[in-house]
Amino acid sequence: MIYCVVPEALAPELLDKLTAYYADDPNVKVIVDRRSASRRGRDSDTSAAQREQRERRDRRRSRVPGEFPKIDAGA
Repeated sequence: MIYCVVPEALAPELLDKLTAYYADDPNVKVIVDRRSASRRGRDSDTSAAQREQRERRDRRRSRVPGEFPKIDAGA
């Protein structure tokens, strides 16, 4: 499914036109973006003390201790 997202401010002039244009394509759905705030803004609910206590971790897998055996390139 492909979503054609129309900003809410442009919906009055574009929504009907785009819906008609993609009417024959069942893989496209035209929708209006009605979000009022960014999801990234949700962090404002946490206090400064809580943000300082957060621990940032390295998500990569730790390496296995030791070394790889030598490989004979001539084989």
